[in-house]
Amino acid sequence: MQDAVEAAVEDEVRGAVRQAVSVSVATGLYGVSFGALSVVAGLDVAQTMALSLLMFSGGSQFALVGVVGAGGTAAAAITTAGLLGVRNSLYGAQLGPLLALRAWQKVLGAQLTIDESAAVATAQRSRRAARAGFWLTGAGVFVLWNLMTLVGALAGDALGDPRTWGLDAAAGAAFLALLWPRLATRAVQLTVAAAVVVSVVLIPLVPPGLPVLAAAATAIVVGQVDARRRPRKES
Repeated sequence: MQDAVEAAVEDEVRGAVRQAVSVSVATGLYGVSFGALSVVAGLDVAQTMALSLLMFSGGSQFALVGVVGAGGTAAAAITTAGLLGVRNSLYGAQLGPLLALRAWQKVLGAQLTIDESAAVATAQRSRRAARAGFWLTGAGVFVLWNLMTLVGALAGDALGDPRTWGLDAAAGAAFLALLWPRLATRAVQLTVAAAVVVSVVLIPLVPPGLPVLAAAATAIVVGQVDARRRPRKES
C-alpha cells in the first residue's frame, strides 16, 4: 500500500515537472517582447535588464514601460507597476501553507512568486509536487525571461511588433492548458466566473492594476468560503 502511494506521488511530481517546463518555455520566450518594447519606450539595455532581474513580474514590467512609453511620469509608472505587483502578496498568502517553506527558503521564494509559479504549485495535490512545480517554474521562468529580455533589448525595434510572432498567444495558451483541467468542479467554475465578472466590471472604472487585484482577491475569498463550507457538508 505504501509503495502504491509513493508511486502515485512520484507520478504527480513528474507531472508537475512537465507542467513547469512547458509553462517556463512559453512564458520565458515572451520576455523577448518586453525587452524590445522597453528599449523602444526609451529605457536602455541596462535599465531593461535591471527590471527583469529585480522586479521580475511581467505584468508590472509591461505596465511600467507602457506608462513611460506613453510619456507618463516616473511616479505614475511606479504606481501602476506597484498596483499590479501587489497581487504577488496574495499569491504568497496562498502558497505559504501549501509549501511550508523554511525561513531562508522564503527569501528566495518571494522573488520567484509570480503568476506562473503560483499557478503550477496550486495545481498539484501533494506538497512534494507543489514544491517541485513552484521551484522549477519560478527558476525556469526567471532564467528564460531574463535571457529573452536581453535578446529583445539588443534587437530593439528590429523585431517589430512582438505579437506578430505569436509569443503573447503562447503564454496565454500555456495558462489555459494549466487551468482547463481544474474547471471540472462547480466550485472552481463559480470562483473563476466571479473573478472574471469583477475584473470586467472594474476595467473601465478604476486605474490599471486594480481590476487584477480585485479579481485575485475575489477568487481567494470565494475559494476560502468554499473550503470552509466543504467540511461541514461532509460531516
